[in-house]
Amino acid sequence: MAPAPALCTCLLLLCALISGERLDSNSSGLIYRPVLQPQESIPPTGTYMLRDRAGVPCIRVTLGAEFMVLEQKTWYFSLDPSRVVRTGTCGAKNAILSLTLPNNSASLLFYFLKDKNVYYVTKIFAHLYPLPVCKNCTSHYVGVVDHEKLFVSKGGRSFKCNSEILLRLSSMLRLKLVPLQMQAFSVPKGQYGKEVECWADYNKRILPIIIGGVIVGLLLIALLTYVIVRDRRRTGYESL
Repeated sequence: MAPAPALCTCLLLLCALISGERLDSNSSGLIYRPVLQPQESIPPTGTYMLRDRAGVPCIRVTLGAEFMVLEQKTWYFSLDPSRVVRTGTCGAKNAILSLTLPNNSASLLFYFLKDKNVYYVTKIFAHLYPLPVCKNCTSHYVGVVDHEKLFVSKGGRSFKCNSEILLRLSSMLRLKLVPLQMQAFSVPKGQYGKEVECWADYNKRILPIIIGGVIVGLLLIALLTYVIVRDRRRTGYESL
């Protein structure tokens, strides 16, 4: 019969592999390492709240995040909300939300900027330290999107996008966000305000309406043309 500590260790290793992470042993104990997957999946959605020193909510983000690594082929790793450590800073015009996995094996940072009554994400930084997928493959991937104006919204309102957002962080690292909802600086009672819809969602919603309107318009034109031609023919027969 296996000793209790050894049995617990085996169970932890099994759970980690199932969730897409691996527990390695070193002199200081177990460490987490992401395990890249050969196929993409729908990332689990998590909600993360950050409060200022007074305990007032300053950032709320709901998202599913999947890292995409280009190493000979495309590999995938989804951020597990149950393992995420949430940290950050809240300021009057600048705020940061950091989502980190144990042992700093992966991280995702959002830098928010407030400009008058508008706020947006100006920088996204990410790093991933997975088990290598091949002998000579890189084991550390880092990327950033900087000096941008992403996910723009007005104060007291939230930015929301159910469509997939794909960001190129570096030549070897991509980030997929789906879904995404966020609000910064002013989050009354910790709840999202009125939603600002992203263009992708707007297009998906409005395009069927436009197509439907065009079809109805064409049908009306065809009907009117038929009526006019029929009346002209009837008038011609009456003249004869």
